[in-house]
Amino acid sequence: MDDTLEALFAVIEDRKETLPADSYTASLFTHEKGENAVLEKLGEESTELVLAAKDDDREEIAHEAADIVYHLLVLLSMKGIDLAELEAELEARR
Repeated sequence: MDDTLEALFAVIEDRKETLPADSYTASLFTHEKGENAVLEKLGEESTELVLAAKDDDREEIAHEAADIVYHLLVLLSMKGIDLAELEAELEARR
């Protein structure tokens, strides 16, 4: 899982720097709403995850959880927080 998150975060960081026109990730960094666009997506995806869990839909739970992780990583990148900081915080909670 570490490799997957690191690779995804690297892509997010690259999109933030290069801002390809056809990239959804890049569009989040340049959205007219600013970081509110990502915050809204996190709220939307959280609600969808709760509903999937309520319905006990395993496939949809995995899908929505992945959406949350992706948008969370985008937010962390926006705020200049890297995976090492996130990992340190999680380790401190063990």
